[in-house]
Amino acid sequence: MYLGIDIGTSAVKLVCADSSRILSTSSVSIKTSSPKPGWSEQHPDLWWQATRDALGQISGQVTLSEVKCIGLSGQMHGAVLLSRDLRPIRPAILWNDSRAARECDDLRQALPQIGQIAGVLPLPGFTAPKTTWLKQHEPKHYAQLAHILLPKDYIGLRLHGELGTDTSDAAGTMWLDQTSRGWHAGIAEATDVALDWLPQVYDGHSVVGSVTPQAATETGLKPGTPVVAGGGDAATGAVSLGATEPGRGFVSLGTSGQLFVADRSYKPNPERYVHAFAHTLSDRWYQMAAMLNGARPISWIGGQLRLSEAEVVALAETVSGDRVPIFLPYLTGERSPHGDPHIRACFFGLEDSTTRADICRSVVEAIAFCFADAAQSFGDTIEELPELAAIGGGSKSDLLLRLIATVTGKPIVRSTGADAGPAYGAARLAACGDGALDTADLALQPPTSDRFEPADMPLLFERLARFRKLYQAVSLAE
Repeated sequence: MYLGIDIGTSAVKLVCADSSRILSTSSVSIKTSSPKPGWSEQHPDLWWQATRDALGQISGQVTLSEVKCIGLSGQMHGAVLLSRDLRPIRPAILWNDSRAARECDDLRQALPQIGQIAGVLPLPGFTAPKTTWLKQHEPKHYAQLAHILLPKDYIGLRLHGELGTDTSDAAGTMWLDQTSRGWHAGIAEATDVALDWLPQVYDGHSVVGSVTPQAATETGLKPGTPVVAGGGDAATGAVSLGATEPGRGFVSLGTSGQLFVADRSYKPNPERYVHAFAHTLSDRWYQMAAMLNGARPISWIGGQLRLSEAEVVALAETVSGDRVPIFLPYLTGERSPHGDPHIRACFFGLEDSTTRADICRSVVEAIAFCFADAAQSFGDTIEELPELAAIGGGSKSDLLLRLIATVTGKPIVRSTGADAGPAYGAARLAACGDGALDTADLALQPPTSDRFEPADMPLLFERLARFRKLYQAVSLAE
């Protein structure tokens, strides 16, 4: 039995699996704080406590001492800043934090070729510009800085005591040379980082360490259990779907959203903010459009209207008219394809007759429209894909998947265990690290449970055109 631990933005999710199927799952919610406009933070100890709680939950379903190997997954780009004694200096600065916008402009000017080296142009969500911000705005914290990790790697540290990461999470920091898959000294220097602050980089199925006696006491896991490096949530989500080879792609509908296409070569396209990153497996890369607002706007509007996410979608399904308002879903700015940390959400076209159902429909449609923009940014690359799989909590919505299929022109398939996504991918990497699977096995695709074909919806495309015009108008007015 293999354990996958996924450190998400809204929850820590666990999956126990054998080499071919999910045996049990658990999940514990976590909260994000925003102490200032544009800030998004979580304290790393929240992740550790939530991991322990989730292990307590799952221990009622499986025997933790039977876990043979552990894999890690997590939200990418978060800056976990540690002192010499390996304790967090401050709360982690997350992927959807926009405070380092000015530092990104400075970095682009200092290193004009950074997009070709790091796979994407600088954006404030990435790890590297956050350290420059730290030096300028929190010099006392910067003076204590000795190590930098990604969110999942902090859990790895608590489990096995080592400082390590994998190629896919390293890729999302902006410090990685995507071609050589090693840290780039010039980018580190330009962002005020010493190379020895950065962890050793491993392939995702490589063992980094084993569960310490202290961690075993705190978690109920067996001491000595090996822990593999795992991957950033985009890459482990890909592993859960067999998207490790060319011609495979998927959409991820978690708090953030991704449109992911696997490849065997490095193909940067920084001008369209398409991320070209190293995969978690050797000799593999991927292209990805990353949206800061995946299915998150559904839970946001649900909170405002005192509705569950399921109720928001159910109300949205009751509306199909031509008087639906347009919603820009940029609650925390946007990454792909706009690279615009300053844009914010808004409704346009509200009328006296607008209902809660109309508002819910506009929010769900806006998520699909973001994927339409993402697909457009890929150019011809996406044309080669026969279909796109869907994972993440938002993949539970038939309506959302039908809308995404229609506006992207690509059939969307829902696979068995789609909502387990990255945690299951981490468990599969653990099985590979233990020798129960090889890397070729990770390309096997799970069974498909549902398929959504593009539909004939001319009114939807009219609203998509208005959505794009609205973004242009609002962005010009900033």
